[in-house]
Formats: sequence, C-alpha cells, structure tokens
Amino acid sequence: MEILIIALPLIASIISGFFGKFLGDRNSEIITSLLVSIAALLSLFIFYQVIFNQYSDNIVIAKWISSGSLDVNWSMKIDPLSSIMLVVVTFISSLVHIYSIGYMSHDPHKPRFMAYLSLFTFAMLMLVTSDNFIQLFFGWEGVGLCSYFLIGFWFKKDTANAAAIKAFLVNRVGDFGFALGIFLIFYLFGTVNYDEVFERIPTLIDKKLIFLGIKINAIDLISLLLFVGAMGKSAQIFLHTWLPDAMEGPTPVSALIHAATMVTAGIFLVVRCSPIYEYSELALNVITIVGFSTAFFAATVALVQTDIKKIIAYSTCSQLGYMFFATGVGAYNIAMFHLFTHAFFKALLFLGAGSVIHAFKDEQNIEKMGAVWKKLPYTYILMLIGTLALTGFPFLSGFYSKDAIIEFAYLRDNTAGYYAAGIGIFTAVLTSIYSWRLLFKTFHGEYKNENIKIDETHESPIVMLIPLILLSVGAIFSGFFFKDLFIEVWNENNFWQNSIFFLEPLSTDHPPSWFLMLTPTLVMLSIPLSYYLFVKNKNLPEQIVNINKPLHNFLVNKWYFDEFYDVIFVKSSKSFGLFLWKFFDLKVIDGFGPDGVSSVIKKFSLKAKKIQSGFIYHYAFVMLLGFSALLTFLIVK
Repeated sequence: MEILIIALPLIASIISGFFGKFLGDRNSEIITSLLVSIAALLSLFIFYQVIFNQYSDNIVIAKWISSGSLDVNWSMKIDPLSSIMLVVVTFISSLVHIYSIGYMSHDPHKPRFMAYLSLFTFAMLMLVTSDNFIQLFFGWEGVGLCSYFLIGFWFKKDTANAAAIKAFLVNRVGDFGFALGIFLIFYLFGTVNYDEVFERIPTLIDKKLIFLGIKINAIDLISLLLFVGAMGKSAQIFLHTWLPDAMEGPTPVSALIHAATMVTAGIFLVVRCSPIYEYSELALNVITIVGFSTAFFAATVALVQTDIKKIIAYSTCSQLGYMFFATGVGAYNIAMFHLFTHAFFKALLFLGAGSVIHAFKDEQNIEKMGAVWKKLPYTYILMLIGTLALTGFPFLSGFYSKDAIIEFAYLRDNTAGYYAAGIGIFTAVLTSIYSWRLLFKTFHGEYKNENIKIDETHESPIVMLIPLILLSVGAIFSGFFFKDLFIEVWNENNFWQNSIFFLEPLSTDHPPSWFLMLTPTLVMLSIPLSYYLFVKNKNLPEQIVNINKPLHNFLVNKWYFDEFYDVIFVKSSKSFGLFLWKFFDLKVIDGFGPDGVSSVIKKFSLKAKKIQSGFIYHYAFVMLLGFSALLTFLIVK
C-alpha cells in the first residue's frame, strides 16, 4: 500500500505524457486526478496510523548502488516527519489536479500539463520518503527539473522561458552547495544513509577541516553546505530571485510549487537533519539570521507589488523565512507545524487568485480590479478565509503556528532569538497590511478595469471552487486540531518519536501575557488601518509614496537584487565572454590558426603557381640552379 503512494503519480504521469494524445484531454485529466487523489487518501491513512498506532517503517523497494562502502537503496521511510509531508504533497497536488481541469480548460496541451504535475508529485514524494541523501538528491533535482517544465509550460512566451531558466540556474547555485555537503558526508562517514550518518555525528564534534583556506568545524561545514541547498530550493534571501518570476507559469503551478511542495523541501531537509544541526550552533544562528531577514525583506517588497500572484509569492517567501528561523531557534516541530498550516491557506490564496484571474480574463494587476465581491461571492469568501489565516487572525490556522514560532524564538533567550521574535512581530504586521491591501483592492472600492466590463466578470466553475472549499476547511481548522500533536514533545509518547532530535529540550515556560497578546492585537488593528488606507482614503497611500519616493522605488525594485546580480554576474559574464570571443577566438586562435596558416599557404600557392609555366627549358633551368646551389653548398662545407 505504501509503495502505491509513490507509484500512482508516476503511473499517472506516464499515461498522460505518453498516451494522452490517444486518450484525449478529458480522460487524461480524469486519470491523473483520480490516481493522485487515491495516493492522497492512502497518505491520510498512513498519517492516521502514525498518529494513533505509532506506525513507522523503512520499506526497501530495490537495491540501487552497492560499491565499496557506498550502499544505497530505493526505499520508502515512513515516520512522523515523512507522513506529514506525504499528506501535504498528495493532498495539495490532488486538489491542484482537479482545479486545473477548470483553469486549463482552454489550453491545447492539457495532457502534457497534467503529466508534468503528476511527475512533479512523484519526484517530491521520492524526496520526502528517502532514507539516504542520494535518493533525497534525486527527488531534489527531480522537482527542480519539473519546476522548469511547469514554469516554462507556455514556452511561446519569452518571459515564461526566461523565468524557467532563471529558476533552474539559481537553484543550481544552491544545489552545488548541497552536493558538496553530501560529498563531505560520504568522505567523513563512508555512508550516506540517514541513520548511520546521524549515529556517527557526535564523533565529529571536535574534528576540524580546512575549507577555502579557513579552518572550520566539520559539523559546521556540513550544516552550512546543506543549508545553502535549502536556501536555493526554499527561496531564502540572496537565492530568492527566481520565486517571483516563477509566477509566469500557470496559476495551478504556483499553488503546487510555491505553496506546499517544492519550496518546503528546504525546511524538510533542515528538520530531517536535526541530529546534525543540533551540534552546530554556528549553523543554527546563520539559519535564524537568514530566516528573519528573508521574512522581513519579502514582506516589505509585497507591500508595493501590483501583480496579485507576485504579492502571494513574496508572502510565501516571507512565511518560509518564519519556518527557517523556527528551525534556527531549535523549534523544528513548530517549523513543521507552520509548514503544515501554511500549505492550506497559501494554496487557497494562490488558487483563489487564479479564480480572480480567470474572472478578469487573465488580468493580474490588482490596480485594474475592484468592486467585484458581489460578482465573485464564493471566491471572495474563500480568499477572505485565506487572508485571515495568513495574517494570523485569532483561532485560524496561521494564528496557532505563526504565533508559536514567535513565542519559541522569544523563549530561546539569546540575542538571535530576541531579534527573530521582534522582527517576526513587525513582519506579522506588514503581512497583515499587504494581505488586506490585496483583498481590498481586488474586491472592494471602485471598479477600475477599462478593458473588461464588470458584467463580464463571472464566478469560477464548480470544479475550481471545490478544491478551494476543501482548502478553506484546512485553513480554518488545521491549527486548532493539530496544535497539541505538533507542539507536544516533552513526553515519551509524543507524536514525533525519533524523527526529530533535540539536543536540549525546548523550553516549557510561557512568555509574558503582554507578549502573547501583542501580535494578535497588532494584526487585528491593521484591518481597520488597511481599510482606511486602501478603501476610504485612497489618496493617502499616494501621498505617503510621494513623501518617501526613494524608499518606494527601493521596494518596487525589490531591494535592487536583480539589478545587482545583473551587473555582477550577467553583464560581467557577458563582457568576459565577448572578450574571449573577439580577442582569443578571433584574433589569437583564428589569427594564428585557420586564418593565419591558411592565408600563408594560399599566398605561397599563388606565388608557386607562377612557376608552373609548362615550358621544359624553364624547369631545366630551375633544376640547374638547384643543382648548382647544392653543389656549392657541398663544396663550401
């Protein structure tokens, strides 16, 4: 049964990809959606077994590599951590498959799209069920490849092709660090299997290595190299630039890749490797700093974006920052809790945005929307639920998980933890403001689209609304029902068993009451503030922008990361390439090679041609001169 969870999406991908032309669009959509939905139901059963029966297993599917000390299997590791990821990946993927039936109804290449979705699901499942770093890397690269296919699905658009290439290249930077980390693990331990590596980690506490001329602790180096891979896949600051551009793909792709699956792979990696990270205080501090920096950076940029999908994309980036600084302060279980709840409300927002885009005939600019909450009542209500959950409104899913992250950061009782808690609170306020800005500008105020009449906007079909309704249930209740399951780690029968390692137990203290009330209070106060700014007094934001024009430009240009990378890497590489081409290739290689030798030979042959007169006495005369010269040389010698 467990193997079916992995096999069904692969079978669905093969059927739709290779036989979709013969089956037809509708049959391909039904088959892929059905098989992935069955995998989701099986994953829910496994999750139930893990919760109530403490079920765990490591199923070896096949031998893969056996060479010297390297012994790697294709396997399926079932434990609490992988069971959560199985539910998240298959559940969100199945809903995205169903949603795509309606959203992609006018696309001429539906079987190919469904095949890519199913193949992506298979690669992600291979990643989360691995029991070794090689299989993990296989799934890691598999989702990267599928993201390239999906982001560039509309390959006739230049922007889609550019976004796909950008995502692929930026992830290669992170993957290079990840690969080095795996090589180092094998070099030090002679194995890449999780259990064997984690068991031997304490033996390396005092081992030092020289890396790039720097003496560094071996565990710190392993942790940092693995984290570089996590930064790329989970779009953390400096390696985040691919994420907003990836919105060029169809909206279901955004929901699948950027809400619940691929971008969470970095979080999964760090949590899975908690037995390594717990021995590296340096790496944990770096993760904390990168996490809260990303959360703050992405939230500030989201404040001024006008593309509905890019606002949600930067929100994803920001929420991933929360998850990372949760792992940085040692609260791995809380990071997974937020990953779990975030999957529901962020997929809900992405698919809700797709419903809005569908109603506005592919318009994505929120400045060209407004006043359609009565025309799109179901989409409006569902996106309202997603917004409340994202902002951490009391008693919805985001309230429990996000506030738990801030509280545990505060209880870490060190400088990095206090900074993370403070920035986490401020970022929560920014999150609330940009989320309500999106909702108010999209559904309230005046209708501002000049190309589409308001009467032409319409609610999405039922096949698109059903996935939204199911996700809204998770957005409302997943935090309340699962908070104790995820947070409780202090007793012997806790849910996590041995899938997360804590070198020191998490604090059981409670923050002060004022601290507990601070974030929810600020979040609720931001609602009337946002309403006043974006609905009642629409001139005030423009006045604020005019007063702070440099800051506004700084945020609109996304802190100039793209421009900086363009100057440092793109233009410099292009200039260096042109120099090599024009100087070394044309002048040196061609000049001394084909052009130089061939031109000399050609000139020599033209001169020699004149000697070939055809008269015997000319040839006799030349032979006589040659013989005389040879005779003279011999006599003189």
